[in-house]
Amino acid sequence: QLQLVESGGGLVQPGGSLRLSCAASGFTLDPYAIGWFRQVPGKERERVACISSSGGSTNYADSVKGRFTISRDNAKRSVYLKMNSLKPDDTAVYYCAAAFYYCTGTMNYWGKGTLVTVSS
Repeated sequence: QLQLVESGGGLVQPGGSLRLSCAASGFTLDPYAIGWFRQVPGKERERVACISSSGGSTNYADSVKGRFTISRDNAKRSVYLKMNSLKPDDTAVYYCAAAFYYCTGTMNYWGKGTLVTVSS
């Protein structure tokens, strides 16, 4: 079974940057689209970015467009989320999830999340 593990979270000052990683084990990442989601307690989960299995298609939430970049390296079984110009509103637990081929598919596999805190 595909397993996903997020890393790279932490405390960063407003305006700073972080790069999150989503590492896969159990199966190759090749056939999976990978999405990054975030959730704050008491709020709905938000999809912030997604990349198709081929890497040829990406999409972003309006709230992060121009600041976050999603990328993948199938040889390393990893997907990354580079986050620039971070704001306090970006504070959340970030999760990666996998769906077959397209971002419009059902995310069947989830990691346990990594906490990002943006604060001075």
